[in-house]
Amino acid sequence: MLFVSIQKKLSHFQLQAAFQIKSETVILFGPSGSGKTTILNCIAGLTDPDTGEISLDDTILFKSKKNKLPIQKRQVGYVFQDYALFPHMTVRKNIEYGAYDSLVTQQLLNLLRIHHLADKYPRQISGGEKQRVALARALATKPGVLLLDEPFSSLDEETKNECYHHLNRLKKEWKIPILLVTHDKQEAKKLGDRILSIREGKLKSLPPEAF
Repeated sequence: MLFVSIQKKLSHFQLQAAFQIKSETVILFGPSGSGKTTILNCIAGLTDPDTGEISLDDTILFKSKKNKLPIQKRQVGYVFQDYALFPHMTVRKNIEYGAYDSLVTQQLLNLLRIHHLADKYPRQISGGEKQRVALARALATKPGVLLLDEPFSSLDEETKNECYHHLNRLKKEWKIPILLVTHDKQEAKKLGDRILSIREGKLKSLPPEAF
């Protein structure tokens, strides 16, 4: 379970976020600049809250700026909006980077149906394929939580729906907390078990059917 209860002063408002995620997909929904990515970055360790606590199962990720776990020890998988693949590495090498073991890499290539792309480079594959490679790379470290920062925003509708299918399969297979940032209402409804609406740093929990 992921537990977050943090405060952080941003340029125009105070971010206050408190929530828990079990083996489910929770959506962070809101306009640009509302604090969504800041929350992900605090969980991943890319930035620090001012105060609060973040924990994953029994492991404290952050309790104070003097009591925080290094990024590489947090067991957090992070898929960025631009995928951030290494252009000089093949698909297989991208996934193997930081992977738990080579067997996991092959399992993910098969699970996400990208085994036929293993020897290609990012410039040689489509946007939807890059998204699946980025997912595989994030999962190859066997994370305890998966963070997704608007990973489908640049894809066409057909490719988005294909990627939604793969993400839902991953949720059933891996049974880990998934926190997905989006400002697309239809995407939020399709993928979210719960929705956290955020505006100017304030969170409100909504069930998908009431969204």
